[in-house]
Amino acid sequence: MDFTLEVIPLPVSDIDRARDFYRDKVGFHVDIDQEVMPGMRIVQLTPPGSGCSLALGDNLWDLAEGESKPRPGSYQGLQLCVADIKAARAELVERGLDVSEPVQYAPDDGATFMYFKDPDGNGWSIQEYRVRGEKPLHKLLSELAG
Repeated sequence: MDFTLEVIPLPVSDIDRARDFYRDKVGFHVDIDQEVMPGMRIVQLTPPGSGCSLALGDNLWDLAEGESKPRPGSYQGLQLCVADIKAARAELVERGLDVSEPVQYAPDDGATFMYFKDPDGNGWSIQEYRVRGEKPLHKLLSELAG
């Protein structure tokens, strides 16, 4: 049985503002933007090249019994990976994203990061993992499965 992580619900205070931020500043693709049931609107966005999406909503957690609703801005440590952090930073800055300078913690591949927050304060890091330029994750997983 495969268990794939494909959607992460993200608490936001303003769905339209968050959708515009992730679409326009971070470059995510809007997959869904609709009312999926009366009173529940979902906006699902996917980063380019990713197999995992974000679902934005203000009442997504109402369907889970016994669960408390996370506060907008309470998610920290969400992470994207790129093959070239300098090129990624240039692209994001061109879109108007306030993203930190890259920080190299060690010379190894996978040890350079930069950071940003969404309008609610949900915190993201972007990791440079150069091997992804030669072996994108979806191709690597296909090889391992084959």
